[in-house]
This record gives sequence, C-alpha cells and structure tokens, in this order.
Amino acid sequence: MRTKRIVVIGLVCFFVCATCALGILRWDIQSDLNKWCDVAQSKYPHPGDDVAAMLYYVQSNSHPLKKRNHVVWALGQARDSRALPVLESFYTGKECDHSQYLCQGELEKAIKLCKGETPNLLCIKTP
Repeated sequence: MRTKRIVVIGLVCFFVCATCALGILRWDIQSDLNKWCDVAQSKYPHPGDDVAAMLYYVQSNSHPLKKRNHVVWALGQARDSRALPVLESFYTGKECDHSQYLCQGELEKAIKLCKGETPNLLCIKTP
C-alpha cells in the first residue's frame, strides 16, 4: 500500500511539473513571437497584419542577419502560408553560412510550419 501511494504521488508530481514546463515553454514562445511582430511593425507598419510587416523585415538587407533569422523563426511560429514564397526564395538547402545568408535550418523549419506539416500542440496564438 505504501509503495502504491509513493508511485501515485510521484506521478502527480511528474504531471504537475510537466504541465508547468509546457506552460513556461508556451509563454516563452508566445512572448518571442509577439516581440518580433512588434519589432517588424515598428520598422514596416502594417496595422493588423504582423505577417506582412515581418515579410518586409526579413527581406530587407538593412537589418542584421541575426535579427532577420529571428523573424524567420517568428514567421514559422505564425504558420501563415503567405510567408511561403518569401521563405522558399531564401532557402537553398545548402550548408548554413550565417555570416552571409539566412539560416537554412531555420528557413526549413519555418517552411514546414507554414505548410501546416506540424501541429500547433502548444496552441500558440498566431497573428
């Protein structure tokens, strides 16, 4: 009886910790998505259309590649098919050269998300 009780308490603790971890992960992703939407909107205002602002941002060579890579990530999280032509235009499938080009790995992930190949399990609110 004591062993059963310990197992039940252990399982409850595990599920509580897992739920908290998923909640923190969801909050972190949502916060970063909102941040990059705001950054793009501040440079390329498109009221009510964060994806359009991010598309302009990612295509502009006036921003550092590191920040543009963050916006590529955000476009993936937005899961909007309108981003596909732009993302695919930068994707070569070659090895990454972060000093010269957008991250190919990040582009590949964003393209898959925008094509709907990955479910939105964390229920990230998309723009």
